[in-house]
Amino acid sequence: MMRLETELRQVKSIAIAGHVRPDGDCTGSCLAVYGYIREHFPDIEADVYLEVNNPAFGMLKWAEEIRTDYREERTYDLFLALDVSDKERLGEALKYFEAAGRTICIDHHITNKGFAEENLIEPEASSTSELVFGILEEDKISRETAEALYMGIVHDTGIFQYSNTTPRTMEVAGRLMAKGIAFSRIIDETFYQKTYIQNQVLGRTLMESILLLDGKIIMGRIRQKDMEFYGVGPKDLEGIVNQLRVTKGVEVAIFLHETGNQEYKVSLRSNGPVDVSKVCAYFGGGGHVKAAGCTMHGTLHDVVNNLTLHIEQQLLQEGPQ
Repeated sequence: MMRLETELRQVKSIAIAGHVRPDGDCTGSCLAVYGYIREHFPDIEADVYLEVNNPAFGMLKWAEEIRTDYREERTYDLFLALDVSDKERLGEALKYFEAAGRTICIDHHITNKGFAEENLIEPEASSTSELVFGILEEDKISRETAEALYMGIVHDTGIFQYSNTTPRTMEVAGRLMAKGIAFSRIIDETFYQKTYIQNQVLGRTLMESILLLDGKIIMGRIRQKDMEFYGVGPKDLEGIVNQLRVTKGVEVAIFLHETGNQEYKVSLRSNGPVDVSKVCAYFGGGGHVKAAGCTMHGTLHDVVNNLTLHIEQQLLQEGPQ
């Protein structure tokens, strides 16, 4: 197993970055590594780069030190990509990756082919945060670092209810809890808590959702004009696809939000045999067997029909359920 302290030998500067539109696991793993370095390797110049974050993640220590401005030209000794399945998903941080003296990727996406010089990719892991726990010295993990890792695990496992939760996941979560973290507060404030407007958008999406393929697929969408009406952005839509997923009898949930003229950000979640990472990979995206995403172009009718066709093909291969 890779050890972070070994990788930091001879390193004087490091950039840490995650994927575009960072979620809980991306943010938690990045801040955990950043904090660990700040606490135990103060002589290393460390920067963490992420796009504008979910305000709920602000409860974590070091969240205010996240850099969102990429205008400065920098060359780092080491670039650490966390929870990134493809280098293009680094967004504007890609220029630091390409200029770095050495690159490492730590990830758990099944679609990751290994784009860095060194790669730790374990698709069977629940989250990148779980992997990060394994590369740190456990006795040196502070309560603040543990809180960041716990948040990452919580978000990518749906609070330990998704099929990616393993005995190892629960063991790691227990060890993090033993550090004295505010685990209930982390779950409430970063996972469950929604603003009134976010609940309205969720309610509207559920109310206008439709069932397809005899109820095996549920599709919900939000239009640009609806987002403008409610005054919400993409970060306010988190959790909607998971709420669609728990509809009784549904095998796959589709959530679309319009990002431009005939352009949609697609989020898929699977309850059963459908591997949604394969569906999204076909359309240039990726992710996990049970959770994946991509961007698609065309009319709403065309996008839904294309997605449904690929989902139906997998369901037919499985035979009667």
